Amino acid sequence: MEKRSSLVMTRRTALAALSAITLVVPKLVAAASYSSLSFDDLYGKVSVLGLEFSDKVKALAGKPVEMRGFMAPPLKAEAQFFVLTEIPMSICPFCSSDSDWPDNIAVVYLDSRQTFTQPNEQIKVRGVLEFGSWTDPETGFLSRLRLRQAEYDAA
Repeated sequence: MEKRSSLVMTRRTALAALSAITLVVPKLVAAASYSSLSFDDLYGKVSVLGLEFSDKVKALAGKPVEMRGFMAPPLKAEAQFFVLTEIPMSICPFCSSDSDWPDNIAVVYLDSRQTFTQPNEQIKVRGVLEFGSWTDPETGFLSRLRLRQAEYDAA
């Protein structure tokens, strides 16, 4: 009977350890599955038609990426999106037309609402990359580059 109880204890210990591993492994796998994308990676060339997205952006479209930057001040406190900028900004870049779209911003659509940060605090954003002109039907804002299903934290 003693052997059996130590065997059961061993199985319980093994199951507890396995349970702890399965809680950690998905987070490690998820973190490893994001491709890094910098503002320098966004555009490949400038032509008479304007900026052209880089081959890297085209290859990563629809895939999870991670970017670092700064949060431009949101227009509304309850908004579920914000603009990620290469440098701290104090104004909203949405006042531009498609042809005037700045080359150092991306729109971030959050998976769930988060508290906004100060414009001078660097953040790390993770989300699914989209590119191409798109107008948000709810706000009317134009974007050329977006991260969807996104989340962020301090860099």
